[in-house]
Amino acid sequence: MISRGPTLTEQVRRHIKQRIAEHDFADGRIPPEADLADELGVSRTTVRDALSRLEHEGVVIRRQGSGTFVNEHGLQIHSRVDEVWSYEALLEAHGYTPAVSVLGVTTEDADLADVAALGVAPNSSMVMVEKLFLEGAVPVVLTENRLAAERATGLDDAAAAVPIYEFLARSGTNLAYYLSELVPVAVDDHIATKLEIAPGTAVLRFDETGYDQESAAVVRATSWFRDDLVRFRLIRKQTGT
Repeated sequence: MISRGPTLTEQVRRHIKQRIAEHDFADGRIPPEADLADELGVSRTTVRDALSRLEHEGVVIRRQGSGTFVNEHGLQIHSRVDEVWSYEALLEAHGYTPAVSVLGVTTEDADLADVAALGVAPNSSMVMVEKLFLEGAVPVVLTENRLAAERATGLDDAAAAVPIYEFLARSGTNLAYYLSELVPVAVDDHIATKLEIAPGTAVLRFDETGYDQESAAVVRATSWFRDDLVRFRLIRKQTGT
C-alpha cells in the first residue's frame, strides 16, 4: 500500500518504475489505471499523473485504444540529464559500486567566473570542494563546487563527502534547480592526472550554477565525466502539430 503524503504521485511513479525494472508486468503491459489505483490505495488521478511522468521520461508508451506498455528502449536511460541526482546514484545506475574521495576543501579568492555566476565581489573569499567519484579504484567523475565562504561554515572534509545540496540544506539553503551547460572538452594535464587518462582525451564537462527557491545563485559547479565509463542518453520526441 502506498502511504499518503505530499509526494504521493512521485511515490507511485517510483513504485511502478521499480516493478518495470523487475519485469513485473506480463508482456510489458501496464495494468489499467483503475486496477493500479485499487491495488495501491490511491486515486486514478494520482496513477494517471504518475504514468504521465513515466511517459515523459520515455519509460512507458501509451497506445490509443490499446493501453500503456513498457518502453524497453527507455529502460536504457540510466539517468536523466534534466534531474538532480547524486553522482553515487549515477554510478549505481550504470552498474558500478561507487566510492567518493574528497580531494580537498580549500579557501581561495573569487575568480571572474565566480563573480559572473554567483554575483560575489571580486577577490572575495570562496570555498572550493574537489571530489572524485570512483568505481573501485578507477576515477569516473571529477567535481569542483565553489561557494561563498559565508555559506560554507562547517564545510570540512567529512561534511564535504555528502552532495553539496545536502550540505546546504542542513544550513537552511535548499537548492531548487541548476542551470547547466554540457560542454565536450579535451582535458589538460591537471584534469587528466586526476581522472587517470591521457591529456587531450575528450570528456563531457558540466558547467553549472545552482539556485535556491528564490532563484538566487548559490553554488558554481564543474564536473568532468570519463566518456569511456559514463554515457548519458535521452529520448527526443516528435511534438504535436
